[in-house]
Amino acid sequence: MTRIDFHVNAPDAIAYGCRLVRKIYRAGQHVVVCCEDPVRLKAFDTALWTFAPHDFVPHVMASDALAAETPVLLTASPDGLPWHEVLVNLGSTTPEGFARFERLVEVVGADELERGRERFRFYRDRGYPLSPTHDVAAPERR
Repeated sequence: MTRIDFHVNAPDAIAYGCRLVRKIYRAGQHVVVCCEDPVRLKAFDTALWTFAPHDFVPHVMASDALAAETPVLLTASPDGLPWHEVLVNLGSTTPEGFARFERLVEVVGADELERGRERFRFYRDRGYPLSPTHDVAAPERR
């Protein structure tokens, strides 16, 4: 069953998503980044090229000819894509086909908390295992 992680209160969900995807990629996992808003998805694509000048995260849109050999795919909907280990949701809705992934990471911006709560309840009410919520804005405990 898909494990669900919530990363909430991200002051800049796109920048946070870039760092998260880089971490997943460096761990050797394949990842699909989903966002139903085409403008936001394009902004994420651009940010992956520019967020860290010395890092490269190979990525393409899921419809690209190189998708089968690229470890990071960007799409409006992961439904029907080849299997990948991790799905990162930057959108405001529950992504279709999320249950095909080992892990779903919900990135919830500071201004998107109510929609994040709705998705949390959706997964909880269907019995998906939920990891402890990671509050991005909270100071680290020492």
